[in-house]
Formats: sequence, structure tokens, C-alpha cells
Amino acid sequence: MIDIMLVDDETYVTESLAKTIPWAELGIRQVIQASSAAEALLLMERQPVDILVTDIRMPDMSGLQLIEKVAQQWPNVRCMLLTGHSDFEYAKRAIQLQAFDYILKPVDDDEFVVSLTNAIESLKDEWEQAEKFNKLVYYRKADIAVLRSSLLRDLLLGRRLSAKAAGEKLALYEIPLRIEDSAVMMLIQLGRRFAEMDHHSISLMEYAVGNIAEEVFGGQYDVWHGKAPHDCLVLIASLKPETEKRLMQEQSFEKARRAELEEAVRLFRRHVENYLKGDISLVITEWFTFPDGVSAAYRAGLGAIGTTEGEGTVFLEDAAHDRRTARSLDALYKPPTLIHLLESKQWDAAGRKIAEVFDELEKSGDSREHLYEVYFSVSNAFMYVVHKQGHYMHQIDHAGLDLLADPGIVLSVGKLRAWAAGMLEKLRRELSASDKHARSYIVSKVQELVSRDLGGETSVKTIADRVYLHPVYLSKIYKAETGESLGDYIIRMRMERALYLLKHTNKKIYEITAELGYQNPQYFSKMFKKHYGLTPNEFRDP
Repeated sequence: MIDIMLVDDETYVTESLAKTIPWAELGIRQVIQASSAAEALLLMERQPVDILVTDIRMPDMSGLQLIEKVAQQWPNVRCMLLTGHSDFEYAKRAIQLQAFDYILKPVDDDEFVVSLTNAIESLKDEWEQAEKFNKLVYYRKADIAVLRSSLLRDLLLGRRLSAKAAGEKLALYEIPLRIEDSAVMMLIQLGRRFAEMDHHSISLMEYAVGNIAEEVFGGQYDVWHGKAPHDCLVLIASLKPETEKRLMQEQSFEKARRAELEEAVRLFRRHVENYLKGDISLVITEWFTFPDGVSAAYRAGLGAIGTTEGEGTVFLEDAAHDRRTARSLDALYKPPTLIHLLESKQWDAAGRKIAEVFDELEKSGDSREHLYEVYFSVSNAFMYVVHKQGHYMHQIDHAGLDLLADPGIVLSVGKLRAWAAGMLEKLRRELSASDKHARSYIVSKVQELVSRDLGGETSVKTIADRVYLHPVYLSKIYKAETGESLGDYIIRMRMERALYLLKHTNKKIYEITAELGYQNPQYFSKMFKKHYGLTPNEFRDP
């Protein structure tokens, strides 16, 4: 409902309007009267209004001065001017102040109602647009969260992006990190107290820990956090330019940077303990170049998690690094990568690459840390490809990648080699046989997304983003599976929805046009006629 204020030092004018205009029929809930501009401003402080109708000539403060002050404090209020003076200068000034209308006294009730109706419609249009905008912002934020999570997972599991593509995604997803910046990664695991909780409660705790991390580190660092594929949280942090500039003035930049990080970590753990009544363990990697070094840092952190027991903080730069592991993994991560070979289903080449890694590992030695490094690297590649195909690892192997199900996997090179070869064969068999199923799954997922939201944001590109595929590749799959292009399918679904709304509701044509995401009713009518041979009006009123 709408509230209106009438202002005139001649009170009979406002009283007459208050009594003669059918306010309720116009959708006006309350009519407030004031006899001066000062009184009007005082009342508006206590009682917000949507429309202001004021006389121009009043003592102390004119109506023009009043609407100027109102525009500064309440810019969304519609202002209308009443006056017995038809002088052009008044009208010109009113236009400059963006008054909604200018009406001469004595007021003609019909003329006033028309002007008032236009102001009301203007307000409703503005509110409707604001509501649509807020919904779009909400949906966009939800979509960005999904896209951020997908990008983080891809980078952690070894996906490489060009500097241009990475920069575009970081900007589009509002991630504050910068290409080529030096960054550090923290792998965060919840402590024993949290392990006793159910899955839903653990998810809430992880969300809370992520928020605390962003609050603590966000003052001195640009941060990006999310859930990692291997049941832990990941936070990537890069010094803000002003923080880096301050630390560069210290005698030793590296020592100052380490001290800054240690203090933030202590505060982070203390906040988690105080607010969530639990503890966490952290593995903090060495500094690396973002984003190219993300996957290597993640693998190194996972290796430390696998060999570190209890709760606490581990800085990998303090550990004695055995470079034999890095040499043994070179074959696995040099192009073409294992992920690339698995994605392109070059099974034999993938098998040779894995064999080469184990051959090198046998020459270098088989310490437990080396075995964990290889296990996590190979499992990363397996998991990435399986998820890209729309599956879960437990669908390929009942134990998935759970070391608790078979801890003997990492006891020797021979056992780990046998496990990797066996999992590769299962992937070859299951994924080769399920190509058709995967395409059918993608098509059904696309159709579900389209049917759920036919608004203006639904397009081939937005759908492709939701299923993590390139728009061209998605269109090719959809066309091959259904014989219909994805763009044509979206249009067809909109037309079928339009047909239903025209037949079963009393919604106006322009309302249906907006609901289906079309900006122009004439274009919507043209598309409807092309599809059904009739315009919407002809269909509804044959």
C-alpha cells in the first residue's frame, strides 16, 4: 500500500482533497496532512511517505525548496506540485528538481486523479524492477558460489588455465586473488570433537570455520576458501599490496612474512576454539605462484596431512624436503598430463605414464611419505575425471578412494602400483561403457535446469556454466542426443509455458512476456505466432 502527504499553508485545500479523492480505490492507505514545509519534513522523519503533494508558495520555505530537501533525503519519493501561479519559471524549476507533475489551482479532481494514478504506477514499476533486481542478485550470488567451488576443485585437481582465462574467471567470480601473485595454501581439518557430529552439523561447522578464516585473514590478505575434494577445507591467501609494502620495509621480508602468518594462524585457531568449542589442524604450504602452483601445493599439503597425526599447525617450509619425490612425480605431471590422457580416454598411454612414475619411485626409494605423494597425485587425477563424467568414485569402486577401507595400499610400491593399475582398468571399463549414460545424464540435467527457470537469465551459456561444460560442446552433445538444438529447446519450453499461462491464467500478455524473460511484448508475440500460427491475443480471443 501507498502513503501520501498533502502540504499547503491553506489547510482547506488539503482537507478538501483528503475528503473528495477516492484514495482507497487508488490504492492509497494513508493520507497525511501538513500546513508547512517544516511540519512536512518533521512528519516524514517519523512516517515515511511514497508521494508528496505540496503547494509552491508557502511562508518560510517554498514547495520547491521542500521537494529539493526531500529529493536529497528520500530520493524515491514522488513529488507533485500544486499552485495557483502558472508562471513558467516555476514549471522550469520543478522540472529541474525532477518533480513528477505540476498541477494548477483550483485543482480539477479528475485531472488530479490522473496525475496521481501515473505517480502510483511509476512507483509500482520501480518496486517491481527493484524486486527483480534483488532476485537476480540473489540468484547470481548462488551461481557464483557454485562456479567458485567448481573452479577451486579444478585447480586443486590439476587443471591448467591460460593466464587470460584464469584472469577472466577470477574477475567474473569476484575472487580477489591476482595472477602471478605469491600465495600460500592452508589445508584445514576439523578436530576430534567435530568428528562426532552428523554430516549436516559438520557442514555447518565447515561453513563457520570458513567464515572465521575469511574474517581473520581478510584484514592483511586477499583470500579464497572452499571445500577441497579430499575431505578438508582449503584457504588460499595472498598478501594485500599494502601489507606486502609494509613487510618489505622490514630487515628480512621472509621472516616478517612468516611472523605475520603465524600470528594470523594463532588468532584463527583461538577464534575457532572460542566460538565453535573445537579445534582444528592446519597444514600450511610453502609460498607458490598463483594459480599455476595451486595443484602442486595441494598435493604437498595432502601428503603432510596423510603423515601427520593429532591436531596442530604444520608449516611445510620447516620440514626437511626430500627432492626424490619431486623427481619421481615429474613424469606424472609433465605434458601430456595424466588428467589429459584420462579425459581423452587414452587408456594405454595413461597406463604407461603411471608405470613410468612407479618405475622412478622404485629407483628413488619407497618411504611412506613418497607413497602418500604418489597415491594422492594419482587419486586426484582419477577423481577429477570421474567427476567430470558425472559419476562418483564409489560408483566405480565400492571403497572409492578411502584409505581407511584399505590402508595397506600405501605400504609398498608394489601394492600401490597394483591398486593404481586396478583402478585404471575399472575406469577404462566403466567410463567407456557409460559414455552414452553420461550424455543422457547431461541432457536430463539440462532439461531439469531449463524447466525450473525459464526467465531472462536462462540461455545456452548460463546452462553450460551450471553443468560445467563449454557452450559449444554442450550444444553439440544436446543436438546429437535429442536431434534438437539447445537454443531451440529453450524457446520451445518458453512457448509451451506461454501457451499454458494464456490458457489457464488471467495474466496479461506483458506479464507473461516478463515472466518468460522477454523484454519486448512484440518480439514475444512474433515468436509465439511463429511457433503456433497465432498471436497470443488471437489465441486467447479467437
